[in-house]
Amino acid sequence: MFPLSFANDRRSFASLSEQEVLALAISSEEDDGRIYLGYANAIRDAYPSSARVFEEMAEEENEHRRRLIDLHKARFGERIPLIRRDDVRGFYRRKPDWLRRSLPLDKVRLEAEAMERQAHRFYLAAASRAGDADVRKLLGDLALAEAGHESLARRLGAEHVTEEAREDEDAGARRQFILTYVQPGLAGLMDGSVSTLAPIFAAAFATHDTWQTFLVGLAASLGAGVSMGFTEVASDDGVISGRGSPLKRGLAAGIMTALGGLGHALPYLIPSFWTATSIAVAVVFVELCLITWIQHRWMETPWPRAMFQVALGGAIVFAIGMLIGNA
Repeated sequence: MFPLSFANDRRSFASLSEQEVLALAISSEEDDGRIYLGYANAIRDAYPSSARVFEEMAEEENEHRRRLIDLHKARFGERIPLIRRDDVRGFYRRKPDWLRRSLPLDKVRLEAEAMERQAHRFYLAAASRAGDADVRKLLGDLALAEAGHESLARRLGAEHVTEEAREDEDAGARRQFILTYVQPGLAGLMDGSVSTLAPIFAAAFATHDTWQTFLVGLAASLGAGVSMGFTEVASDDGVISGRGSPLKRGLAAGIMTALGGLGHALPYLIPSFWTATSIAVAVVFVELCLITWIQHRWMETPWPRAMFQVALGGAIVFAIGMLIGNA
C-alpha cells in the first residue's frame, strides 16, 4: 500500500500561479522536444520519412518553448522557476529513453498521440485560468497547435500500421476504460492480494484461531481498500492526464484492493483451521493467476514477466507471513 502522504508530495494544478504555469509549460516543451528526437532516432533506419515528421514536431516544440520564454521574460523577468511535470499531480511520467528505443512504430504513434492529448488538455486548462490577455492568447494558440500534433501523429499510423493493428489498438473507449478502471483496479487487486498475505497468514499460524484470523484479514482488507481508494482519488484529478473521474478510479482501486484481501480472508470463516488454510492458499493461487492474466491481457505485459513478477512478490510476502506466524 502507498501511504496517503505520497499524493501530497506533488502540487495540484489549481495551486499553480500564472508564472508557475508558464514555467511548467516551458519545461514540458523542452522534455517533449527531446522525446520526439528520441523517437526520430529510434525509427530513422526503418522509417526515415516518419523520423523526419518527429524531427519537425520536435522543432515545433522548441518554437513553442521559445515563445513561452519570451512571454515569461516580458511578464515576469529573466528568472524562470524550476517546476516540472513530476512536481504536479495529474501528469504522466514519460517513458525513459531506454524503453522508447525498442518501441515499434505503432506504439510510438500511440505514445505520441497520448502526449499531445495531454499537452492539449494542459494548455486548455491553463488558458482558462490565465488572467493576462497575452498569456491567455499564447496558451490558447499552443492548445490548437498540440491538437494538430495529435492528428499528425495519427497520420503516421495510416501509412505504416496494418489494419489489424489499428483495429486492435483502436479507440478511445478502450483506452479510457483501461485508464479509468483497469489500471487502478489492477493496482488495487495486486495490493490487496499481496500485501494482506503476510498479516493474514501470520495471524493464522500464530493463533491457529480461524475467527481471529478472519478478523485480522477483514481489518487488513478494508483498511487497505480505504487507503488505496483515497490515495488514487488524491493522486490525480484527471483534468490533465485524461484518466477520467477520480471518484471512479478511487472506487475501482479501493474495491479491488478490498476484494483482493477478502478473497483469502473469507475462508477463515470455516472453523477447521487446516481446511480454511488450504482453501485460502488455493484462493491466493487463483488471485495471482487473475492478476497475471490482467497484466497480459490489458497491460500487454509478456506472460513470463507477468508470472515472474506476481509469483515472486506473492512468494516473498507469503514467506514473511509464515516466518512471523511461526516465530
